[in-house]
Amino acid sequence: MKTTQWTARALLAGLVLLTAAGVAGAADFPPILKMRERKAAVDEVTKLRLDTLLPRVMRETGFDMWLLICNEDAYDPVFLTMIPEDAWCPITQILVYYDPGPGKAIERLNVSRTNMEGFHTTAWTAAPTGEDEGKSQWEALARIVREKNPKKIGLNQSDTIWAADGLSASLKDRLVRTLGPDLASRLRPAEPMSVLWLETLLDDDIKLMEKAAAVSHAIIAETFSDKVIIPDKTTIDDLVFHYRQRTADFGLDKAFRPFFRIIGRHPEVLKIHPLEDNIIRRGDVLHCDVGVKYLRYNSDHQEMAYVLRPGETDVPAGLKAGMAEGNKLQDIYCGEFKAVLTGNELLGRILAKAKASGIAKPRVYSHSLGYYLHEPGPLIGLPWAQDTTGLRGEVKLVPNSAFTVELSVERPVPEWGGQEFRFRLEQDVVFTGKAMTFLDGRQTRYHVIH
Repeated sequence: MKTTQWTARALLAGLVLLTAAGVAGAADFPPILKMRERKAAVDEVTKLRLDTLLPRVMRETGFDMWLLICNEDAYDPVFLTMIPEDAWCPITQILVYYDPGPGKAIERLNVSRTNMEGFHTTAWTAAPTGEDEGKSQWEALARIVREKNPKKIGLNQSDTIWAADGLSASLKDRLVRTLGPDLASRLRPAEPMSVLWLETLLDDDIKLMEKAAAVSHAIIAETFSDKVIIPDKTTIDDLVFHYRQRTADFGLDKAFRPFFRIIGRHPEVLKIHPLEDNIIRRGDVLHCDVGVKYLRYNSDHQEMAYVLRPGETDVPAGLKAGMAEGNKLQDIYCGEFKAVLTGNELLGRILAKAKASGIAKPRVYSHSLGYYLHEPGPLIGLPWAQDTTGLRGEVKLVPNSAFTVELSVERPVPEWGGQEFRFRLEQDVVFTGKAMTFLDGRQTRYHVIH
């Protein structure tokens, strides 16, 4: 059987995978799909979402029409999650979703030149014929909306969620002129619909996110290893560029600029070498904040490493105790998730439970994760806001959504003369509605450099 005949479900089951052959030192990495298989996997999941999730999203939020309008190279964030993996989208893009009522399928119309590969029905062409002969793209849109006569039309506008705010001011003006006063009076911000669409994951989405998390963990483990770090020689910039190079080697995008830092140094070493020299020394605690984008989904991780001092065979007990307390806070975080709670409510519950359990200085600054890094679900704290995050924190939690367990604890390290130290951790999780699951596990032990 040729590769092109394999289904995305078979690919996700691990039947046709790239083991990073030809990439130096890739033997310990999880299998990574080839480009052809990546497209197949992404397209199958996207089509499944359009078939099954879109009707639920429109009906739960009460919209019978949803218009997604954007320009080439200035795409609406939601639009990018509804099209084929490698679609070429020239000039103005218009998608129309219409719900004709109970028992009937959602109509998915493409009023643009883009080849949607069957995801949407072509409702206008560059050289219009038939009903739209001699008509422009916007005139075709006006005809469609008049014929459907929707009661409530959603537009991607939002004062709170940037991922739900993809409609430009000029396109909104053009749309209002095109529809005329009666139809334009039915336009409403589609924030609830956009948020529910972007935040809700199918089981197949979760499988893709798990793969992204596994690749991210593997690159971190290699970067924080003896293969890469030579104490007193390797710099923090070396780690940044190693991480960047590995993502490029595997044909991945960065979720964001990778950050590596020396966040702690043994007091005796610190007397001679300040942290600012950025050269990794024995007795250093290293920290990263990194992520990849793979199969349309982001990962976001913060992990720590320790560089053994001469004569040491293990991480000092005080540093291990700090990570253990951070893991305890992660467990509390996961245990407090309940559907329909807001981000601000979750923050209050997590911090209260943490302090009651003996964690003296917990801090939580967590966010949703998925197609985008910090959107669109509830914001659960910020490093500088540990009571409320305003409207972003008033977004409600929904089942089958992903988050980063991003948090920290502070406690003294006896081996460092009682110096107060902040332990920063971040891992990716999925909330099923009943429980939280870590995607590809979590860090409970330091990466150790010998």
